[in-house]
Amino acid sequence: MSPIEVPGFTAGEHTALGQTRTVYRRGKGPPILVMHEIPGITPHVARFARRLADEGYAVHMPLLFGTPNRPTSPSYFVQQVTRACVSREFHVWARNESSPITEWLRDLSRRLHRETGRPVGAIGMCLTGNFALALMVDEHLMAPVLSQPTLPFAFTRAQHSAIHVSPEQLVTIKRRVGEGAGVLGMRFTHDSLCRKPRFDRLRDELGEGFEAIEIDSGPNNAFGIPGKAHSVVTADFIDEDGHPTRAALDRLLIFFDERLR
Repeated sequence: MSPIEVPGFTAGEHTALGQTRTVYRRGKGPPILVMHEIPGITPHVARFARRLADEGYAVHMPLLFGTPNRPTSPSYFVQQVTRACVSREFHVWARNESSPITEWLRDLSRRLHRETGRPVGAIGMCLTGNFALALMVDEHLMAPVLSQPTLPFAFTRAQHSAIHVSPEQLVTIKRRVGEGAGVLGMRFTHDSLCRKPRFDRLRDELGEGFEAIEIDSGPNNAFGIPGKAHSVVTADFIDEDGHPTRAALDRLLIFFDERLR
């Protein structure tokens, strides 16, 4: 069956580890791997990916779950979270290991590097947010962005501060940061799915190598951002000069420019 079209993108495939997935591509320039959030490649996610491509990047967006172009709804969100919870590819409760799907994503990232000879950027969002950190174990991954990283799902403080990579991966990540690699993270301050302890842990582990953008979503904040805001560059993004989500996107683009061009 032909893949569902995402307007403005070309659909291809990538096969690794016995798994073939659709990968949507758009643009020319340094490659960036866009790992979409729950519940899938929604119109908001596609809009963000088009923005990256229009800024002069070759965007590669693999379909990890969900139905392309389907808008978010409470029932659709719960459906995809439930599927992720029982999937062998997503270890959503794991504190000290990355999800198996990251090995497939690493293979795709290596392919992009081989084909272009250029460093690769990556952004993960929500369920995939920590995946960009796991991909850093490869030297060519030079611009990892963690947007509201949600894994592991958390009920305890230890879970809220976990970063979903193994101790061995963390050693490599810290070495790379010490050699000049950097990590950009973004979250809303009152996001119940990505709380302050997770960013505090990233600061403790990576020091100045971790740059945090934390947008005030508390009561009576200056921009009226709701406390339930979660998706910094997609569903909760406001494309207005001076708005903190627009400032976050502008900084993200500079981060990619600094490390990929």
